[in-house]
Amino acid sequence: MGYKSLKACLDDLEKNNHLIRIKEEVDPNLEMAAIHLRVHEKGGPALLFENVKGTQFKCASNIFGTLERSKFIFRDTLAKIETLIEIKNNPILALKNPFKYAGVSLTALSALPLKNPLSKPVLFKETTIDQLPLIKHWPMDGGAFVTLPQVYSEDIDKPGIMNSNLGMYRIQLNGNDYIINKEIGLHYQLHRGIGVHQSKANKSGKPLKVSIFIGGPPSHSVAAVMPLPEGLSEMTFAGALGNRRFRYTYQDGFCVSTDADFVITGEVYPNENKPEGPFGDHLGYYSLKHDFPLMKVHKVYHRQDAIWPFTVVGRPPQEDTSFGQIIHELTGDAIKFELPGVKEVHAVDAAGVHPLLLAVGSERYTPYNQTKQPAELLTIANHILGKGQLSLAKYLFITADETNKISAHHESEFYQYILERINLKRDLHFYTNTSIDTLDYSGTGLNSGSKLVVAAYGDKVRTLAASVNNSIIELNSFKNPKVALPGVLILQGNKFENHEKAKLEFENLNDEVTQKKIDLSGFPMIVVVDDASFTAATLNNWLWVTFTRSNPSHDVYGINSFTEHKHFGCDNVIIDARIKPHHAPVLEKDPEIEKRVDKLFEKGGSLAALK
Repeated sequence: MGYKSLKACLDDLEKNNHLIRIKEEVDPNLEMAAIHLRVHEKGGPALLFENVKGTQFKCASNIFGTLERSKFIFRDTLAKIETLIEIKNNPILALKNPFKYAGVSLTALSALPLKNPLSKPVLFKETTIDQLPLIKHWPMDGGAFVTLPQVYSEDIDKPGIMNSNLGMYRIQLNGNDYIINKEIGLHYQLHRGIGVHQSKANKSGKPLKVSIFIGGPPSHSVAAVMPLPEGLSEMTFAGALGNRRFRYTYQDGFCVSTDADFVITGEVYPNENKPEGPFGDHLGYYSLKHDFPLMKVHKVYHRQDAIWPFTVVGRPPQEDTSFGQIIHELTGDAIKFELPGVKEVHAVDAAGVHPLLLAVGSERYTPYNQTKQPAELLTIANHILGKGQLSLAKYLFITADETNKISAHHESEFYQYILERINLKRDLHFYTNTSIDTLDYSGTGLNSGSKLVVAAYGDKVRTLAASVNNSIIELNSFKNPKVALPGVLILQGNKFENHEKAKLEFENLNDEVTQKKIDLSGFPMIVVVDDASFTAATLNNWLWVTFTRSNPSHDVYGINSFTEHKHFGCDNVIIDARIKPHHAPVLEKDPEIEKRVDKLFEKGGSLAALK
């Protein structure tokens, strides 16, 4: 649908029973986030908050809460966009089948941004930061954040919209040391598009002009998170996906999206930072307070019928999971064209996306050898870990499958296939003292940690255990053994104190297993946790605990382990996934807030139908 505004989209959702209005007054301090989380957990509809305490503006959330709703919103353009990206990734297709792809260039051309449209609804009125919906999501958050922003910046060497960057980086509106109405915080890394622009501006000694668009047609939000092929502008993509050209103008030298609901303009000066955070993030923990770029606010604009869109970030799956799903729908097999030999890469949402990648590749280097072992897979692994956001991964499990029956998106089956074939004396490959996700506090410092590539390929070498035998139950070192999935044993340990103590604990475990001749042959992977029952209860729990609470170089051990010519091997790999003293706090809901929002789900409340 060619929505002209966010309101037009919400009206369409309501007409088709995809939206509920909340008429009761709600508090932006924790209440709105609690309502959103509960509705999202139930797979509920989009929400329109009509009476928000402390502001004149309505708010909307859960707009992209399910893949089905996202597909509904873009029902008229998804096929065109899939074709556009397909031909952009592999231009030779147009030569092979010119009639099939004849409309691609026309689609891109019709989506070119439109400068200075006659109507500029976002310039209806100016306001200030303190008049906006200041939504605080989690109890320990440092203030109110914009969670669905479209952050726009231009290259000072090549100004103009076609060389600009539109990204979704979180924005802190108040709290900490920010001067209200005059300063806000921007959280992004210098390797991102806006970071490149800032680096260039810094070198020239000039401030970087930044515009933050909030709301507008939903295609604009998707464009801000879309990993686009080289040479395809986010604004062109937004126009093509939304079936409406991206409309913009300039005010005081700042680019303004005229269809947006709100626009905040300002400047980021060289070497001016302030503490930003804490913030409840998509790994399921708080990202802590750190210095990030400071933006000095110039002006804040809004349209007459402005609606403030927001989402809540937390332990997955959340609404941003649906963003990932719609991106996967649109990009399809793009990864095959970007990384030769790669059939599939899956950033595991349940593990916080960045910590864990599962991949299926090809193994064509030595087809004449009778013994199958990883070779090309290791080259492919290096390619994957050198690609954009994939480079932030901590764990990469990769295999090859000539039958094309194994999918990286089916986590349980994928792990069974890997664990049946893994040679733990050969297949573990570490990268130490390297970069990981800024939001991941399991490493040795901000952005610092390690990586582990597990490349397993070959014939099945073991039968995986699906239950705990008596000898494991009688272990003295660790308690409450559970099976998370075939081949994965969960053990409950004492509270983690330090790595020196942990090393002794695992040496004792090794001695006990050896002396008592405990059979662990069916468990190539052992995970030590604080709560074995919780970890083993669901696949998502195991993925989350294991891969968000461990740093490979420091937290991976082994039964009968050895290091030979710098290579680590073992009989059974052990991952210490207990919470460490330096880890960030886990996100937890406020019981009082939960009680307060119960009334909306009771008889007579706006959300009674969802109880």
